[in-house]
Amino acid sequence: MAETEVQRVLAELAALDDPKVRAVNLRRGDDHGLNLSKVRLIAKRLKIQQPLARDLWASGDTGARLLALLICRPKDFTAAELDAMVREPSAPKVHDWLVNYVVKKSPHAEALRVAWSTDADPVVASAAWALTSERVVKKPAGLDLTALLDAIEAEMKIAPDRLQWAMNHTLAQIGINHAEYRPRALAIGERLEVLKDYPTPANCTSPYAPDWINEMCGGARKLQRRHTEAPGEWGCFESFFSYGVQACGS
Repeated sequence: MAETEVQRVLAELAALDDPKVRAVNLRRGDDHGLNLSKVRLIAKRLKIQQPLARDLWASGDTGARLLALLICRPKDFTAAELDAMVREPSAPKVHDWLVNYVVKKSPHAEALRVAWSTDADPVVASAAWALTSERVVKKPAGLDLTALLDAIEAEMKIAPDRLQWAMNHTLAQIGINHAEYRPRALAIGERLEVLKDYPTPANCTSPYAPDWINEMCGGARKLQRRHTEAPGEWGCFESFFSYGVQACGS
């Protein structure tokens, strides 16, 4: 890919950088000041361009990597490439988009899920849990849900933030989509209290697993708390919608 094209796209992204947006994003570890809706518009204009996507990723710039993940062709990455990409230091948003927009669409997703599930790096392990959440919802056959709940119960409370977030997601999806495991999922969430006090806007679902499960399952229990969002804090829990709001499992 001609260097001038990469430079042109990088310049376009740099021109969109907003110091106020950057300040908000930095509070959650994302070192960019981009309006993501505008990044998506650029991606829509560029369309799929795998060579350009590779070059933008190689730049190491967070905004460029976000754009790269929108214009790449997920099936063109080898398992080794995806493994290397998930291990590179990156902003949380880059990691989230890499897993949800690229790895989940890769033919190597299941093999990577299994390989990453025992990885000592908590960021890599969090990717495995994100892929496991996908399977819990879409392809649960063959998963040992009891073993997953055992691991969550034993490890989630003390897990690093990104890993804890991903494990909590799996806990909620098990409770939402598998009625026979719902009582235990609720009990684990209530005992561990992970994300219980997470600031959540009134029109959004709390990531606290018992609240999330109950809300998605028709309010089986009356929610006891109402969360508020301080200015500048995170908005709705984006990962709720990585693969659409799910109906409660029966």
